[in-house]
Amino acid sequence: MAEEQKQQVEEKEDTNIIFIGEKPFMNYVTAVVTQFKTKNQKEVIIKARGKFISRAVDVAEVSAKKFLKEENIRVKDIKIASEEFENKEGRKVNVSTMDIILEKA
Repeated sequence: MAEEQKQQVEEKEDTNIIFIGEKPFMNYVTAVVTQFKTKNQKEVIIKARGKFISRAVDVAEVSAKKFLKEENIRVKDIKIASEEFENKEGRKVNVSTMDIILEKA
């Protein structure tokens, strides 16, 4: 699992994908705003799993409606799924996932 997280961090630096986790809320909002304004992305994908899904929704809404109001950002698509993985006790568990795709209209 640690190797997967390293790969996600590396991907995050190179792409328009924001992975939601335990960092402060505004770090993610800033990341989304940076992708649209500084890196001039046309589309940003906010990814979250499990308990971080509600935070991803909040990040998308605050980014689009407060910080990027003049950029005319809209939700292009929302994808939901579940992933199976092995927890610390060795049991297989399912965790919900969500991708929120924001685009510059």
